[in-house]
Amino acid sequence: MKSIVTTCTAVVLLTTTSLFSQEKYTKTTIGNIITIRNHGGQTIGYSTDSGIKILTVDGWAFKDLNKNDQLDKYEDWRLPFEERAKDLASQMSIEQIAGLMLYSRHQTIPARAGGFMGGTYNGKPFAQGETNPADLSDQQLDFMMKDNLRHVLITSVQSPEVAAQWNNNIQVLAEGIGLGIPANNSSDPRHGTVSSAEYNAGSGGNISMWPGSLGLAATFDPAVTERFGQVAAAEYRALGIATALSPQVDIATEPRWMRFNGTFGENPWLAAAMAEAYCSGFQTSVDQLEIADGWGHGSVNAMVKHWPGGGSGEAGRDAHYAIGKFAVYPGKQFEKHFIPFTEGAFKLKSKTKMASAIMPYYTISWGQDTKNGENVGNAYNSFIINDLLRKKYGYDGVAFTDWGITNDHTVMNSFIGGKPWGIEKLSIAERHYKVLMAGVDQFGGNNVAQPILDAYQMGVKEHGEKWMRERMEQSTVRLLRNIFRTGLFENPYLNPEVTKNVVGNPNFMKEGYDAQLKSQVLLKNKGNVLPIKGRKVAYVPKKFTPANTNFLGMKTPEKLDYPVNIEVVKKYFDVTDDPTKADLALVFIESPKSGIGYDSMDIKAGGNGYLPISLQYNDYTATEARAVSIAGGDPKEASANRSYKGKTVKTSNVTDLGMVTETAAKMKGKPVIVSVAVDNPMVFSEFEQQATAILVNFRVQDQAILDIISGKAEPSGLLPMQMPASMSEVERQAEDAPQDMKCHKDAAGNIYDFGFGMNWKGVIKDGRGSKFKQ
Repeated sequence: MKSIVTTCTAVVLLTTTSLFSQEKYTKTTIGNIITIRNHGGQTIGYSTDSGIKILTVDGWAFKDLNKNDQLDKYEDWRLPFEERAKDLASQMSIEQIAGLMLYSRHQTIPARAGGFMGGTYNGKPFAQGETNPADLSDQQLDFMMKDNLRHVLITSVQSPEVAAQWNNNIQVLAEGIGLGIPANNSSDPRHGTVSSAEYNAGSGGNISMWPGSLGLAATFDPAVTERFGQVAAAEYRALGIATALSPQVDIATEPRWMRFNGTFGENPWLAAAMAEAYCSGFQTSVDQLEIADGWGHGSVNAMVKHWPGGGSGEAGRDAHYAIGKFAVYPGKQFEKHFIPFTEGAFKLKSKTKMASAIMPYYTISWGQDTKNGENVGNAYNSFIINDLLRKKYGYDGVAFTDWGITNDHTVMNSFIGGKPWGIEKLSIAERHYKVLMAGVDQFGGNNVAQPILDAYQMGVKEHGEKWMRERMEQSTVRLLRNIFRTGLFENPYLNPEVTKNVVGNPNFMKEGYDAQLKSQVLLKNKGNVLPIKGRKVAYVPKKFTPANTNFLGMKTPEKLDYPVNIEVVKKYFDVTDDPTKADLALVFIESPKSGIGYDSMDIKAGGNGYLPISLQYNDYTATEARAVSIAGGDPKEASANRSYKGKTVKTSNVTDLGMVTETAAKMKGKPVIVSVAVDNPMVFSEFEQQATAILVNFRVQDQAILDIISGKAEPSGLLPMQMPASMSEVERQAEDAPQDMKCHKDAAGNIYDFGFGMNWKGVIKDGRGSKFKQ
């Protein structure tokens, strides 16, 4: 026998290479984690602290998770996922099933000291240097042990290594209690850029940084998106994350929607292609990581959202708020919103075949329930889930509510309040029951099992215990299937040193940066001013940001500062604060921000609270808005008419427009290069003629923008949406119809339509844009 002992960050590694039980497995020990490699079979990992035993059957090792000294089907890694899931579901108590149906509220690692996402440790807030950041909080221990919760949503983490250690701690707990069901940890998208961060080839980071979904769409290259999925999956699994609460594939047919930037744009076929690539990339394991059917230890479940499409909120308002709970269809395009799901996420080219989970949106799909005539939130609507999703389109993956839909509705404009749209008068338990009867399997943002147990008793009363138990097991099998597929039952543990080397490694960082370069769209290049050759003197105006309140209600103070990392700019240009001494100006702005379309002060002034959402910088008065809204009605409103006709709204970043126009005046004909970070379509006519060149990005690093401007890279992106000619066009378009606006035509005669973009030679005509035309 040969052993190697290595000390690394206070962890002792003992590797034993001798074989046991007919030479079919090998054991490796790292601290309290033992890994057993079954030769010709699956590798299993367990903790000496969990109290489970290892069974040897036919010379192979298996975990005795329920501690009954025999190999149950669900413990046998040789069996198909479905068979294992059904066996375990049959052994679970209703209390354990209810816990499996929970999806935790947002969890930070370590827990914040208070407020939203707050937590405690032995009754005290986290204290740096005193509390181990990888410890489980009191609240996490409570929902794991008391409520049997096993699906945890992770937000920020202190470091990749801390995330790995926390993962091991929660998996030790899960392995040692009940039936040994591991935690299925998840994340919202976490690969966005830090704009000011500098990219250095060969150096790593906390996680690779990629363009947002709009940026991936702007490449018009599904291969880029698939590669993102592969890289992100590797980093997720190294962090202990096995489910991605993404992609967001709603077609963003309403240009004012605040979640536009999380989508792949407004074209259903481009969104479908990107959805397919994204899900295939995330879900597919290859080589030794594969267990079966493309699934395995490298797989991350893709939770595609939001069924049946949430991109048509009336007047652009969002359904996180009661003011935006209605999706409307004046263009009669309801079924077009299915395309990214039915032709993308449900038809994967990879062996995993279909996205493993789906999330309905908060919205009420107004007037679309042709069977029962209900106008209720999508997760409550049996026609939307049972009839369309399950029966018509044959989807048997996990259906999962968005966060907080069963909580009480308290105010009209709260982002984090309850969202029981259309069934506000039902009790919390009745809401849970209605969700289950609609065909949904799991409850987002709910740490407490009791409402599900109450719903179960309602079902027993209405349908009998046998029927209701079968209904609960149906959801349980779906949920367990996703945990088995990702290999968590066999080995949920991580080596923090491996995590450190995987997450944000130099190769991944480079791939993300290259994608950022490919995602930028050149809209204007008068006189071929770009690229800027040689070292020039650049004037960069500072940006004034007035005091504001974000969507969570958090206030931000006013400031005057450079809107770009000026130290990065200085690596490309000599910077001056005097426009008369500059060769050119670099102006960095963002698309207009005008709020959520509501202000309670309007009610105090005698109005209904509703305001326009503007895509222009200057004050906008909605003279052409509907006099009567399509949809309306809320227990907390006196009127069902949500019209804002005749009202005026201001943008919080109107100073961005002044940065362009004032700089153009100061430069007296010298080049003005405008870089626009775009979250929504916008009205370019306000400043396009004052700009010599316009370069659009969808949230990339400053350095990536400067690499394009300086010619280190050539722009190749195309617009994944239309840029409207005016706000009149925005008011006239149908919320549910893609590509139905007249677009801005610039001084060169170019039209800023879907698929438009330029490179150094002029307008790009390589066939990518026309491939997805309607």
